[in-house]
Amino acid sequence: MSVPRLRLAFGERPLSAGFPPDVRPRVLIASEHEATRTGIRLALAGEADCVEADDPVGAVAAGQAGRADVYLIDFDPPRRAIRTAAEITSTAPDALVVVLTRRVDDNELLAAVRAGATGYLARTIAPDLFPHVIRSLLRGEAAIPRGLVRLIAQELRGDPGPRRLDLGARGRIELTGRESAVVEGLRQGLTTRELAALLGISEVTVRRHVSAVHRKLGTASRAELVGLLADGAPA
Repeated sequence: MSVPRLRLAFGERPLSAGFPPDVRPRVLIASEHEATRTGIRLALAGEADCVEADDPVGAVAAGQAGRADVYLIDFDPPRRAIRTAAEITSTAPDALVVVLTRRVDDNELLAAVRAGATGYLARTIAPDLFPHVIRSLLRGEAAIPRGLVRLIAQELRGDPGPRRLDLGARGRIELTGRESAVVEGLRQGLTTRELAALLGISEVTVRRHVSAVHRKLGTASRAELVGLLADGAPA
């Protein structure tokens, strides 16, 4: 996986307030929560030119029109925000997209990065940190909690290797790294087409991996497959 824009992580350390005098970034605040949009807009007042969208369609349209330099995406459930990020970056590869979420999650972080996001943060961060987040992005840094940076490092190393699970009465199974990635995408609710785009493989290859997992588990549907693996424990 290639993530060329991820250089440094945005952590808890304070950055100097404000933006460079010759830069006034355009920020899209996309959220179905009016209170969230208002809070972020007020936090960025005087620091950035803000536009808003209250649904994914509006956010993607803004991306296609190049209306912003930075996109703050906050939709529930998280997979909606991740899908929106993927659509924006597919048409605007240089867009700086941050997925905001109710709570940080390892799997969501990786899905967001695969979707092209440059940041992944809890929406509950202190409002006065948003100017620092924007500035770190403009410097070429990534807005990712320091505690999750190790996951990015592991992902950049390539295939994470086999994943062994104990499924109780069904015994133990082993999934390849790619099969695990496909299953995680299914758990996030991604379609075959979305999985292919995020993983950089063909739709036929996605289906091949899904079929391989079905054979290993003896499952007949994707819902059954995801539910069974969710209950499995590392072997």
